[in-house]
Amino acid sequence: MLKGFKDFLLRGNVVDLAVAVVMGTAFVAIVTSFTNGIINPLLAVFGSPNELGLGFRLVADTPSTFVEVGPIVTACVNFLMIAAVLYFVLVMPAQQMKKRYAKEEEEEVLSDNDLLIQIRDLLADSQKTGGGRHEY
Repeated sequence: MLKGFKDFLLRGNVVDLAVAVVMGTAFVAIVTSFTNGIINPLLAVFGSPNELGLGFRLVADTPSTFVEVGPIVTACVNFLMIAAVLYFVLVMPAQQMKKRYAKEEEEEVLSDNDLLIQIRDLLADSQKTGGGRHEY
């Protein structure tokens, strides 16, 4: 039971996934700092002087009805930055490495006629050498 668990943990995919989670968590902190320090102040420029950030009020005199658009824009920027970095830093290089080091041996796809010819030849050879019966 423990051997199976150890084999599961030591598979390459599990280790790669653990590393990716740690790296992703660290990168999220960097992107969040960027958006809080740069994007949010830029969005605040578009808000009215009485409000923080970009948004609007549903009821004019009620501050609790303020709908903030800034956090939505910030979350979208976070997502796009993280997705772009992951794609260009991890996915693209991994795909290129797979292409470069993948086995170049591709099996030839045979037509139905070619397969039937091979079967016929094998049957003919087996009948010549021993009658075609095999004990398994």
